[in-house]
Amino acid sequence: MNSPATATGRHHETVPRTATPASLDGLITAARAGDEAAFERLIAPYRGDIHALCYRMLGSLHDAEDASQEALLRAWRAVGRFEGRSSFRTWLHRIATNVCLDEIARRPKRVLPIDYGPPARPGAPNPARLEAPIWLEPYPDGSIEIADDAIGPEARYEQRETLELAFVAALQHLPPRQRAVFVLRDVLGLPAAAVAQMLSASTVSVNSALQRARDTISSRLPDHSQQEELRRLGDDRLREFVSRLVRAFERGQIAAIMALLAEDAVFSMPPYPAWYQGRDRIADSWLMPQESPTGLRFLSTRANGQLALGVYKLDAARNLYMPNCLEVFGLRGELISEVTSFRNPELIRVFGLPDKLRP
Repeated sequence: MNSPATATGRHHETVPRTATPASLDGLITAARAGDEAAFERLIAPYRGDIHALCYRMLGSLHDAEDASQEALLRAWRAVGRFEGRSSFRTWLHRIATNVCLDEIARRPKRVLPIDYGPPARPGAPNPARLEAPIWLEPYPDGSIEIADDAIGPEARYEQRETLELAFVAALQHLPPRQRAVFVLRDVLGLPAAAVAQMLSASTVSVNSALQRARDTISSRLPDHSQQEELRRLGDDRLREFVSRLVRAFERGQIAAIMALLAEDAVFSMPPYPAWYQGRDRIADSWLMPQESPTGLRFLSTRANGQLALGVYKLDAARNLYMPNCLEVFGLRGELISEVTSFRNPELIRVFGLPDKLRP
């Protein structure tokens, strides 16, 4: 059967308004009777919400795609047994959370190089790629869609903030059930009693797990989120900053690049495990252009609610600029505090950027 859950489509489609209570009841009744169109309309407002939940839990865009589709498939198979003891939204979240917990049990957690090992030593040889599926993946801003009623009153964070690289990386350090409790309570704002029911646990144990999770998360997050930094910078200054950044990289102006780095900046490049801390160490890393002009082109985009650049390198044989990597930036004022260069050319397509550029 080609159910709506097995053909869920892209999670960033236009999301219709959430149904009114009366029409919601009608859609649930029709879906329980096997009406696929009704089920599609029923789940449409929550696609982005479920996908973002899976990404926060799993740290991988690819895994989030699979998990969200599996969650909707399970929902379709079980909707005939939905009794309305909780809201439909809470019921969907329970299914998606359990899918993610099942997935976490089968594979290692996703990390960034900074969480994988110590920083690279001076003079160390260039590292080999580590292709195991352990690396955190970036999340396209075009996929960030939250339903109007998706966030409960107990949420402690704004939604884009909870998709930033540092936030998602911190989540991966939580044990699976703590991670689920934290996301459901502090990110999505569900009541403790509802979360306890979703996880077949007591309210006391949920509150205890939440406090431990909060301690871990607060110890790993920077003082200010990227949303705060971007708001302080403002659109005009951000555009000027990006222009200076791109110009310096395309022309291979090392001094100009160095001037844009914070003294304690960090550079990493998954799937290479090595990472570099401090402006002087980054000066000897792969971030720095080796020639001038560099044969590089850059297109601005957004990843995880942060500034990002799609990087293209000239293929002289074809006289085309071809995808090279996606770089995600953490800012502190008008300085770069972190660069994560995802060395996966396929991300260019995932982020909706051109698959080649002409000179």
